[in-house]
Amino acid sequence: MAMKVLRSDAARSRERILEVACAHDRGDLRLNEIAREAGVGVGTVYRHFPTVHALVEALSMTTIERMVELSRRSLADPDAGSAFSSYLRTALELQLEDGGLQVVLLSDADESPDVRAAKQEILHSFDALLRRAQQAGAVRDDLTAERLSHLICGIEHAVRLGSADDREPLLQILLNGLRPEVARS
Repeated sequence: MAMKVLRSDAARSRERILEVACAHDRGDLRLNEIAREAGVGVGTVYRHFPTVHALVEALSMTTIERMVELSRRSLADPDAGSAFSSYLRTALELQLEDGGLQVVLLSDADESPDVRAAKQEILHSFDALLRRAQQAGAVRDDLTAERLSHLICGIEHAVRLGSADDREPLLQILLNGLRPEVARS
């Protein structure tokens, strides 16, 4: 994913802003506060990141790239059911690691063309993986990508409210509930 070349001082400022912002909860980012902590002017922060969402996108870019790679690997896996389960498991792990990923993936207001392109690939892959798992009989037919996205977000929220130990049992409950009725009996 291409990024325009910055002057060395601008690149250092951008990296310092990201370093400081990384230490904050993604839901509590305040650009003025980040500027003060990074030791740069507010205008410098806004030049690099015109909105909080742009900053969250930048902070989540590495995770988004990992999601793209996960999508590609999962689509290449010939076992539709296993690929789908593995995809969901890893996608949940990534969302739990990166507190801004969910916001970026669900947002309609992408700041970066790179993020927009990556999200399109992730969403198309997610749809294809779901359809493929449904066609293989591994996932119930009445499930849509939107419903499944909501379920994953719900599990992420539940784990954040509880503890990391809740992740595996909740994920297993989800995976069991995704199976067709015949497979659950």
